[in-house]
Amino acid sequence: MHRKWGNPLCGLLLAALCWTPVPVWADDLFKPGVTQSLSSDRRATQPGDTISIVVLQAAESSTSLQSGTRRSTALSGQITAGKLNESGQLGLGNSFSGSGEVRRTERFVTQMSATITFVLPNGDLRIEGAQHMLINGESTTVEVRGRIRPTDIDSDNRVASNRIADAQINYNGKGFVSRSGKPGPIQRIFSFLGL
Repeated sequence: MHRKWGNPLCGLLLAALCWTPVPVWADDLFKPGVTQSLSSDRRATQPGDTISIVVLQAAESSTSLQSGTRRSTALSGQITAGKLNESGQLGLGNSFSGSGEVRRTERFVTQMSATITFVLPNGDLRIEGAQHMLINGESTTVEVRGRIRPTDIDSDNRVASNRIADAQINYNGKGFVSRSGKPGPIQRIFSFLGL
């Protein structure tokens, strides 16, 4: 049995509907104000995103002190009475000279991850991160907190530590090496007594 498709007017109406332009919105494909490269990863900008911190801190300090005092006192006298002619002299002197110097040089280099915890009203990002390591019995903890600008984040999602505002970088170690660097109990007693 052979069927006809009906009225030719229906066919024209169907064809007209298929070729009628329909407005298309592409707003949900792109976020306004955010340009993303097709060849690189997305930059960390939201709470919960991970970012790499390159810690490179170098500090050098030097303090020196020199002091000196000198004091002398002289006392002399003479007694004369008839045949008695006596004289005496007394001299006292005191001097002190002292000096001290402290020099300290530190260099600390590491790379670690931190998490964006909050986006501030001006767009800056509050970050926080900690890294715990146990190497040959030496436990080491590095903690970083602070505020960064999104423009300081490079294409690999890294920020240098000198670009962190209000930076708090803590480095603590416990173990054999740390204990070896501290003075023993006898040395601490002598130091307390000023010896």
